[in-house]
Amino acid sequence: MRGRDMINTHLPDELIVEVFRRLDSKVGRDACSLVCKRWLGLERLSRTTLRIGASGTADLFVRLLSRRFTNVKSVHVDERLSISFPVKMICCISMLQGRQKRRKGHAPSSKVDDGTKLSDSSETVESSCLSDAGLTLLGEGFPKLEKLSLIWCSNVSSVGLRSLAERCRSLRSLDLQGCYIGDQGLAAVGEFCKQLKDLSLRFCEGLTDAGLVELVLGCGKSLKSLSVAACAKIGDLSMEAVGAHCISLETLSLDSEFMQDRGLLAVARGCKILKVLKLQCVNVTDEVLKAVGVSCSSLEQLSLNSFQKFTDVGLLSVGHGCKKLRNLTLSDCAFVTDEGVGAIATGCKELTHLEINGCHNIGTTGLVSVGRYCLNLTELALLYCQRISNSALLEIGKSCKLLQALHLVDCSSIGDDAICSIARGCRNLKKLHIRRCYEIGDAAIIAVGEYCKSLTDLSLRFCDRVGDEALIAVGQGCSLTHLNVSGCHQIGDDGIIAIARGCPRLSYLDVSVLQNLGDMAMAELGEGCPLLKDIVLSHCRQITDAGLSHLVRSCPMLESCHMVYCPRITSSGVATVVSGCPNMKKILVEKSKVSERTQRRAGSIISYLCLDL
Repeated sequence: MRGRDMINTHLPDELIVEVFRRLDSKVGRDACSLVCKRWLGLERLSRTTLRIGASGTADLFVRLLSRRFTNVKSVHVDERLSISFPVKMICCISMLQGRQKRRKGHAPSSKVDDGTKLSDSSETVESSCLSDAGLTLLGEGFPKLEKLSLIWCSNVSSVGLRSLAERCRSLRSLDLQGCYIGDQGLAAVGEFCKQLKDLSLRFCEGLTDAGLVELVLGCGKSLKSLSVAACAKIGDLSMEAVGAHCISLETLSLDSEFMQDRGLLAVARGCKILKVLKLQCVNVTDEVLKAVGVSCSSLEQLSLNSFQKFTDVGLLSVGHGCKKLRNLTLSDCAFVTDEGVGAIATGCKELTHLEINGCHNIGTTGLVSVGRYCLNLTELALLYCQRISNSALLEIGKSCKLLQALHLVDCSSIGDDAICSIARGCRNLKKLHIRRCYEIGDAAIIAVGEYCKSLTDLSLRFCDRVGDEALIAVGQGCSLTHLNVSGCHQIGDDGIIAIARGCPRLSYLDVSVLQNLGDMAMAELGEGCPLLKDIVLSHCRQITDAGLSHLVRSCPMLESCHMVYCPRITSSGVATVVSGCPNMKKILVEKSKVSERTQRRAGSIISYLCLDL
């Protein structure tokens, strides 16, 4: 009834908090918090996750957040991300600094007059980052913390990490990527955080085997996921400790130039329920994969990158012992051949995802075996595979009816016949990405448009033989949301117009380097694709300000626009994009095409092409 507050009168706090927790978007939650003071307080109570960028006076910023959001369980601090403070927030931080100094008997260093002038604190906002004191404040303010990510926080050390670990004993997930944490800090986590399940140590140059061994001794029994990369002083000794104590480990990701067989053999033999194994270790040999095949029967995902010392022998063991394997990636494995791939295909018939990248000794025979035996295959990626020919994809198209995604890059021996076979046999195909496969032309893509009605994501980059006829067929048969045809020189207005008329749900479009594309296509896109959010027009010589105007007028959801090296787009066209797109977040353009007025109005979202390199 009008004039009656039925919600606040009848609904208890607990029910309103539960409603807030079920809201998916931050925008929706923020809108609800503006209804009244009660809702503002309850919404703050319902917040469980905070993300913090490279915030000036980060330590004090953490204190402010902890006072407002008391039930936070997940904090993500990433100092690669920049944020801009509202003036009001800067003033709050300045006032808090002043209070602290007055308590210590010092005069405040800056004066805030009317909430708009700030001298010293504005410089601090730009220069400070999270420190050990900030970690202590995190521990004091968020004692219920379960997940913490500290990404490239260069000023934190073992002292701060120990202080946080003492206070946050319910910590379950810790990411220290790029932090110069010492062994003492990691040992403290093992001592106090007995429930830790996920640990990421990537680019932590200050760590040695001693720190990881101490952590494993303290909380190894609970650890389920471990990631180590570019830690030169972590080697076989710590992996032996992992194998001995981490009996619940399910995921191991390891990137190391110094790791030998000894440590990984201990992991394979000791971590019997391992499900995910991602390795980039140039010195590891077949002995490790043989142990994996014998001991890790629960393995579901295996990624092998840049291996120079293992051969088909290791894959034969995996194929024989890891019957549950679903996802396999082979990248730059020089000595793996068709025999190894065939062993995986015949032994691991539940395989759903396969990626082969730069393995130059793998050819058609191995992929034919995959087609014959891996009938549940849903995603296939062949990158830089010069020896794989049409016959392989003919077999895939014939047998793998569940295939949903196909990625091809620089596969010079694959042509129209292969893609036609995929189109006719794999009617559930949703994603097709092809780059620099010069034997694939209109006939292949026409077949895709005719048979693959579920296709939503199509990328044809620098495929010289694909033209307008192909896109006309796709526009008539598919409802795309993503399309990339950059560098396909035969595509012009007719093909893009067909897409605009047939794909009203299109949200991403890359038509860069299309020399024959003009304003008519832009006008049709504006009329037919109101959901368009991202468009790349770079190096399109025929598009003018008029075409941009037509596009912008009917695409209110546009968020990003790249238009460098478009000689017929002027500063007027750039201004039109800025004024006509209220949701715009990024514009990439030459600096000479941005007027002073446009710069003042939208300087924060404009990026310039760097020409000074």
